[in-house]
Amino acid sequence: PQDVSFAPAPVRGPTPFARLETRVASNTFRIKLVTPTASLLDEPVESAIIPLWDGLMGFLPGRAPILGKLGCGELQLTFGADSKTKAAGGSTSYFVDGGVVRMAEGQLTILAERAAPVRELVASDAEAQLTRAKGEAVSLTDPNREAKTERREREIRAAREKLRLARGAKSV
Repeated sequence: PQDVSFAPAPVRGPTPFARLETRVASNTFRIKLVTPTASLLDEPVESAIIPLWDGLMGFLPGRAPILGKLGCGELQLTFGADSKTKAAGGSTSYFVDGGVVRMAEGQLTILAERAAPVRELVASDAEAQLTRAKGEAVSLTDPNREAKTERREREIRAAREKLRLARGAKSV
C-alpha cells in the first residue's frame, strides 16, 4: 500500500490572517472628514461613533470594510494620548448631515454634505434655521411638492440636531 500524507502546502508571503493581525495590533485608525468646501479632519483616532441613515454605528481599529450612507447627527471621536490635536487623550464631536462613509484598509473616510465642529455651533443660529425651515410653505398644487417637503423636513431635522448639540442637551 502506498503511504499518502496530507501536509499543508507551504505558504508564501503574509497570510490574510497575518495582515489582519497587523491591522488589529494598531490601537488607532485614520479618519478623514471632508465636505464639498473643506477638509475638516485628517487624524488618527481610537474610536468613532457615526450617525448613519438608519442608526448609530461604532468603529474601532481593525474594522471590516464597509460603505454606508451618512445620516444627520453627532459624529463622536475619541483620540489617543499621542494625538497631535488639542483633543489628545480626549474626545470631540462634529455635526454631520448627509453623505457617505467608507471604512477600508485602516482608514475611515467621511464625505459629508455638511459638517461643523460642535464647539462652533451657535444655538441662536440653529433656532433661526429651525424657524426658517418651519416657515417654508409648500403649495399643494406644486408639481415638486414631494421633493420640497422632503427638503423642508430634512432642514428641520438638521436644525433641531444643531440646536441640541449647541445646547449640549439630550433632546429638543
